[in-house]
Amino acid sequence: MSLFAVDDYANILRDARPLIDVRSPVEFHRGAVPGAVNLPLLTDDERDAVGKTYKAQGHEAAVALGHQLVADDTKASRIAAWRAFADEHPQALITCWRGGLRSQIAQGWLADAGIDLPRVAGGFKALRQFCLHTIQSAAAARRFVVVGGRTGSGKTHVVRAAPAYVDLEAIANHRGSAFGGFPTPQPPPVTFENAVAVALLKLSPDEPVVVEDESRTIGRLAIPATLYSAMQHAPIVLLDVDDAGRIDNIFREYVVDSHDPEPHLTTALSRIERRLGGVRYRELAALMDAAFRADAPRRADAHRLWIRRLLEYYYDPMYDYQLAGKKDRIVMRGNPHEVVDYLRACAAETTG
Repeated sequence: MSLFAVDDYANILRDARPLIDVRSPVEFHRGAVPGAVNLPLLTDDERDAVGKTYKAQGHEAAVALGHQLVADDTKASRIAAWRAFADEHPQALITCWRGGLRSQIAQGWLADAGIDLPRVAGGFKALRQFCLHTIQSAAAARRFVVVGGRTGSGKTHVVRAAPAYVDLEAIANHRGSAFGGFPTPQPPPVTFENAVAVALLKLSPDEPVVVEDESRTIGRLAIPATLYSAMQHAPIVLLDVDDAGRIDNIFREYVVDSHDPEPHLTTALSRIERRLGGVRYRELAALMDAAFRADAPRRADAHRLWIRRLLEYYYDPMYDYQLAGKKDRIVMRGNPHEVVDYLRACAAETTG
């Protein structure tokens, strides 16, 4: 039996090594790293009971209670879950909060069952600190290029066509606007930041990192402050797409390709009622409702009408105001193909 720990955090994260995270569910849901699966040593209630015993009676009594709570069939079922994961993922690692007692216990029980898995030295806390350091280092040392453009320009598609990019909206599970939510929830802030760090780790250190022009928050998640500051000083390449193209992009993404779009869109519209003002809000709500009630031959044009008004009343004035403070950072503007060619040329110059 060899109970050893590894501390090569960069490769653990870059390679998305499978992790058996034995923290309690509530700890795991506060934040995790990509590749981790929660297979807890203690449930939330069990951890709470052990913690109270520790405070009242000390370490030895708490450990004894833990072994009492996780014994016999309970212990066997948890070992079986870890073993099944290890059988499927031979490169798995074990982690807890600080790489201490819980991961050592899981490691020992697995070893007794004939499976030797390393644990992460320092546990999740060490991985978390490495992620924060990665973001700070990248923000200070790497070159960023920001893709800007009015709503509906297709910025995300252009970002994803770049040789080296971080898709912040995909990681945040949100498209970054009042209408940008998805049916599935956004990750916790810590999980989001860790995933951003991993995305940066996976990129070549020489290539410029392309990101989309974002506000400080994407949905309810904040872009890490150092990274956001770097984005605010980075050069901007600007997408020029005509109104018809933008409206078509929005119609396709938010109506055609969206599952059950009506409740999502009407709720999103209500969130910006105060900014629109009562008259414009009521006009847009009526147009949107009419579009969802329209006969099939008229439906697409009816949706394009409220989209056009929404751009005119809300998104375009806001974007033009924001862009006014960024004009000195614009280094190139063009259609999507031209912008993609420019980004690829920038990468080639850097690596060539």
